[in-house]
Amino acid sequence: MACTPIRRVTIPLIAAALIVGMLGCDGESYALTLGSTRGGSVTVPGEGTFVYDEGTVASLVAEAEEGYDFVNWAGDVATIGNVDAAIITITMQGDYEITAIFQYAAMVTAGGFHTVGLNDDGTVVAVGRNDDGQCDVGNWTGADQVATGDFHTVGLKDNSTVVAAGWNDSGQCNVGDWTAIIQVAAGGIHTVGLKDDGTVVAAGDISGGHDVGNWTGIYQVAAGFAHTVGAKDDGTVVAGGLTDDGQCDVGDWMDIIQVAAGDWHTVALKSDGTVVAVGSNHNGQCDVGDWTDIVQVAAGGYHTVGIKEDGTVVAAGDNSDGQCDISTWTDIVQVAAGWLHTVGLKEDGTVVAVGYNDHGQCDVGGWDLN
Repeated sequence: MACTPIRRVTIPLIAAALIVGMLGCDGESYALTLGSTRGGSVTVPGEGTFVYDEGTVASLVAEAEEGYDFVNWAGDVATIGNVDAAIITITMQGDYEITAIFQYAAMVTAGGFHTVGLNDDGTVVAVGRNDDGQCDVGNWTGADQVATGDFHTVGLKDNSTVVAAGWNDSGQCNVGDWTAIIQVAAGGIHTVGLKDDGTVVAAGDISGGHDVGNWTGIYQVAAGFAHTVGAKDDGTVVAGGLTDDGQCDVGDWMDIIQVAAGDWHTVALKSDGTVVAVGSNHNGQCDVGDWTDIVQVAAGGYHTVGIKEDGTVVAAGDNSDGQCDISTWTDIVQVAAGWLHTVGLKEDGTVVAVGYNDHGQCDVGGWDLN
């Protein structure tokens, strides 16, 4: 549910940095505008806007900082052969705006009443409610990403296959035959997988217009209780599923570089560091219109969390269990939001958590994921 971070090597820790491009100078030359998210940079030819003659083959190189991994290229990438490769070429046939996406090597994710952490060695830890076996992940190895639904946990392996544990009454854990997956997302009653060709697969309860089988050009997916959201490589967003609260009303969104799905609301990070949200707002979880300098967002049951460029955190929405008491957090590189709790991964690999803790889902003080 909540935050669905992006896979380390192929794609939710997505941050912001798409830069507005320029028009070609005289119709025979074109502008290539390059940027990056936090955690790395475009070293060749650099970052900014570069003008090339039509037909020029330009080389692009992305390099990650220590503790981060390159994820993929996003933006005007239709002519790029392999968006997952850190070294690529592009033939200039138009004006292109392209961003290099990076994320922290370790990660955390928050489910309904459990929390899961991915160590940078590919092993997985979990605490919290386990009556459906959603925390039975101690034997997982070679994981590149983890995602948590309300009562299940999903892991993306380094061979692009998927494992799952937990509640399976709707078939949300029936992912054993998936291949060529580059990111996973887990909702209340379903699981979604993004394939390396930009298409999407799903398992579980995907009724009510929730079918994602015809989606293309997707570079990130997020899953709420009963809806699915996809960020497209042109900066637009698609959504399907239950829409009683308007959580799928994303058709007019543009310049989006990350999406997050709460139980009944949807949040997106724009390329300029601002945030938009739709859906249930009974607790103020969509009151994010004044947020700026945001590099990642997460959506929980009834609250929304965002990381700022300086590593501090902001939150909006239900705070009945203290899940929004994050104002003192610093050096945060990734956040995740569960039903009633919030988890933050610090740059040194340690983890902090606040909120409802009756099942021990906030007992992460001893974790060191680096």
